[in-house]
Amino acid sequence: MTGFNLTASNPSTFILNGIPGLEAAHIWISVPFSTIYIISLLENFTVLFIVRKEQTLHKPMFLLLCMLALTDIGISTCVVPKALSIFWFCSKEITVDGCLTQMFFLYSAAATQSAFLVTMAFDRYVAICDPLRYATILTNTQIAKLGLVGLIRAVLFVLPVPLLLRRLPFCTNCVIPHTYCEPIAMMKMSFGDTRVNRTYTLVTSLVIIGLDLTLIGLSYGLIIRAVLRISSKKAHRKAFNTCTAHICVMLIYYMPFLFSALTHRFGQGIAAHVHILLANLYVLVPPMLNPIIYGVKTKELRDKMGKYICRM
Repeated sequence: MTGFNLTASNPSTFILNGIPGLEAAHIWISVPFSTIYIISLLENFTVLFIVRKEQTLHKPMFLLLCMLALTDIGISTCVVPKALSIFWFCSKEITVDGCLTQMFFLYSAAATQSAFLVTMAFDRYVAICDPLRYATILTNTQIAKLGLVGLIRAVLFVLPVPLLLRRLPFCTNCVIPHTYCEPIAMMKMSFGDTRVNRTYTLVTSLVIIGLDLTLIGLSYGLIIRAVLRISSKKAHRKAFNTCTAHICVMLIYYMPFLFSALTHRFGQGIAAHVHILLANLYVLVPPMLNPIIYGVKTKELRDKMGKYICRM
């Protein structure tokens, strides 16, 4: 490995070590990584293509699916290409600015997706609790505005994370035991005072995830209350069926994130490669499963997909 001839407090390059302890298996690990990534790209671009082509799908719910697909593509693309270059070509070097840029776009996309999931919960609430006013409350323009608010919120909250990290002093030839740049891993590489960084990262995560989960829980609490007032069991099933896809997507998004974040901070007894694999599953699996879930559970989208598949 080449030396960098850098000052101890201002390195220009970091080393991403991949999955520590499993270096010999990197080439084999790359097979599911690349396969899942390609499948997720094909699925999400298919959703974008079908919704764009089909005029009947130009509705708020499908606009939300397109927004979800874009963040899925963004999240996986921020991580997987660099991870594969580590696995295939041992291209482990990454500039400090490149590392911080990757971190910014990854966590901005993740925070934006969380905001979109809140909007989807609100969409389901209006569809079930106030269906007669659905078309006037949730228009495509309103959904676009809510999406923009979610994006701006993500950028404003996430931007200080790399800016604060940029001010820290790092040792020369810092080795990050990860496939991508992660704030806690970078803080461990610094010999400076990271209390402000750790506090801001933790508070931001709690505020974003805590607020979003609270709003989602409130939406579903109101949905459940409205559904229980309906006497018809058939209406119960129909109402809950409209929420099934969104509930599955939420579980796939939040559970791995929370588990990975908690084990990274408090799971000192867990092996390092388990931490890293969990963190990678978080950016790999949801983007692949989300289009499948909505494709299966949403009849209009399923029918349009079937039409295009039959043409091939």
